[in-house]
Amino acid sequence: MAPTLADPFSDSSALREFVINQGNGVKGLSELGLKALPKQYIQPLDERMCMTNVVPLESIPIIDMSNWEDPEVAKSICDAASKWGFFQIVNHDVPIEVLENVKDATYRFFSLPADVKNKYSKEHSSSNNVRFGTSFTPQTEKALEWKDYLSLFYVCEEEASALWPSICREQVLDYMKKSEVVIKQLLHVLMKGLNVNGIDETKESLLMGSMRTNLNYYPKCPNPELTVGVGRHSDISTLTILLQDEIGGLYVKNERDNWIHVPPIKGSLVINVGDALQILSNGRYRSVEHRVVANGSKNRISVPIFVNPRPGDMIGPLPELIANGEKPIYKQVLYSDYVKHFFRKAHDGKKTVEFAEL
Repeated sequence: MAPTLADPFSDSSALREFVINQGNGVKGLSELGLKALPKQYIQPLDERMCMTNVVPLESIPIIDMSNWEDPEVAKSICDAASKWGFFQIVNHDVPIEVLENVKDATYRFFSLPADVKNKYSKEHSSSNNVRFGTSFTPQTEKALEWKDYLSLFYVCEEEASALWPSICREQVLDYMKKSEVVIKQLLHVLMKGLNVNGIDETKESLLMGSMRTNLNYYPKCPNPELTVGVGRHSDISTLTILLQDEIGGLYVKNERDNWIHVPPIKGSLVINVGDALQILSNGRYRSVEHRVVANGSKNRISVPIFVNPRPGDMIGPLPELIANGEKPIYKQVLYSDYVKHFFRKAHDGKKTVEFAEL
């Protein structure tokens, strides 16, 4: 039942009940046709997107992957990972219909009734590996983010078949499987750029031993300039592979602390370095701050695959780098501790990586 008062959510417990406990999410709020943004979503001034800090004509690199082993292409990948931490790839090996199918599946999942989606919430899901939620960490945030999500941690095909929502399961699995080829190509090139030649089983498991896919839904928003879709943060992954729709709204911070829009390119994938790879590369590859703005007129979706070490792995500068005489700038940390540190606080830019600094 949607509240019907003139200002239905002046009481935070009413908002929490409707958005979180009943599983309506911000999609449910958006569909109420509110004329004003509920105060719980109004971000402090310094967290709102200031368009005067946006560089209109600058772009992250766009890399053609059709000859990914070409030394020039390899160099452009390593340069992008070092300088920008973000790049887009085109002519990669993930078929366009796989990307379209997973976008369609995302819309289908979020079109389900709230009580069906709510079966996958933290309170009701039969597994921590399947989670429907809203914002980032509502229990620790002073201001909420305008986003709903379904998060799917891949353990094995059997578990996915048993626990993932049937309305999107096959499409997400296909997207993950088909992306694996590209992930391995990128990691091969990035390791070679560090003079780490050959990725054996142990190293592969450290770089990409676990994967999580999120289906993100950013509904249209009243007063989008007062809130955020996702606040400033860097990812905690090795790499993130992002499929975005045609709406746009992702911004990346450049070296001069300005924000650059990542324009949607049909069929492309956005790649970014996560904190784990920054730590493993001893700072040679950079994970950078990024954010998503809210949109006042259109619903937006995105589907990131987070390619991670396994929870039980120790991450620190790769031994090959230290053997070559590099001074380590990070200590060895248990990856699951790093993840817990990230999720126990609100989004706060690049602060998470300080957890691993020497």
